[in-house]
Amino acid sequence: MKRQKYSAFSLLRNAFSHHEKWRQAWCHPEPRKSYDVVIVGGGGHGLATAYYLAREHGARNVAVLEKGWIGGGNTGRNTTIVRSNYLWTEAALLYEKSMQLWEGLSADLNYNVMFSQRGVYNLGHSLQDMREIERRVTANRLNGIDAEVVTPREIKAAIGIINTSRDARYPILGASLQKRGGVARHDAVAWGFARAADSLGVDIIQNCEVTGLDVVNGRIEGVQTNRGPIQSGRVGVVVAGHASVLAAMAGIRLPIESHPLQAYVSEPLKPVLDTVVMSGAVHGYISQSDKGELVVGAGIDAYNGYGQRGSFQTIEHAMQAIVELFPVFSRVRMLRQWGGIVDVTPDACPIIGGTPVEGLYFNCGWGTGGFKATPGSGWVFAHTIAHDAPHELNAPFGLERFTTGALIDEHGAAAVAH
Repeated sequence: MKRQKYSAFSLLRNAFSHHEKWRQAWCHPEPRKSYDVVIVGGGGHGLATAYYLAREHGARNVAVLEKGWIGGGNTGRNTTIVRSNYLWTEAALLYEKSMQLWEGLSADLNYNVMFSQRGVYNLGHSLQDMREIERRVTANRLNGIDAEVVTPREIKAAIGIINTSRDARYPILGASLQKRGGVARHDAVAWGFARAADSLGVDIIQNCEVTGLDVVNGRIEGVQTNRGPIQSGRVGVVVAGHASVLAAMAGIRLPIESHPLQAYVSEPLKPVLDTVVMSGAVHGYISQSDKGELVVGAGIDAYNGYGQRGSFQTIEHAMQAIVELFPVFSRVRMLRQWGGIVDVTPDACPIIGGTPVEGLYFNCGWGTGGFKATPGSGWVFAHTIAHDAPHELNAPFGLERFTTGALIDEHGAAAVAH
């Protein structure tokens, strides 16, 4: 009885504290003059890299430099979808490693990242779509990844509000289904990795923009920042959207383009959609958040740029498609819209590995698939930096593939999902 009274009093006391006495999730140290490893970019991938460097490889003298605040970049500007049903073995195994890490991530970090395996449907609207779906499902099964082809009747039974009429503008002929796929809370992922990395001795330094890379005789020796120079013989760059800008500081030209990617959410509704529905053909995908908002994503804007607004016609096209698939949503009001920046490579796959500059590593080019790969990306990138050699999972994703021609074309499986 006394314990219950104490718990109630503690809750009441903290309710009126306005957070003044709450323990900080991570420290805010001043940058040191040097580190063994510097990670540039405090998004999900950068924080995951630092965490796995400390946990898996025993690194302690590590810093994460973030030009803004933790989770304020592309990590907080996506639609939170997680899946691993990619076509080619190289990509599928990398994303499957990430999926396996997702499944135990909350327990691993001791932080609830709100990972919900509610299933992901990829719709097919033509015979060609269905051929591609069947091909990918077969490839997934051969790689030990769960996947199945479902019929329009099965889709309607699972999602009662979806329009499966043959007279629809985008008739649904079937879909692939990955039941282990789902969504996670994007900012919780960043906060969880940040707290866990901090507990292992990683310095997380916010408001610290990298303005230059110090390269001497073909080797990295440190970085220049708006808070002074920092020396390091190993630098990992994980700055989604601006990788080419950082690479240019070292005299490297990356084969990537940056595009805006837009999304929006509706006003909150009672639970009505308990899964994720994607359609690459109509460039729209939708799920419902735990707060009740419908989270809708669109395709990338065609133009290159670093803006985070995008063009209205892209959003308009996505709205038309979603309303056609879900007529019941036609009267739902839009609450807010945002845009992120995605780096796209010629084969829609990432670049994870070393560069011509010794000690300088890049993790970029994830296109629209970055969030779902967060833990797996950090895990393999940490291995690459710690051993100065790629893990077998990211070995196919080196920068050299663009000169050898060993590309991994995932444009179809990447679709428009983020």
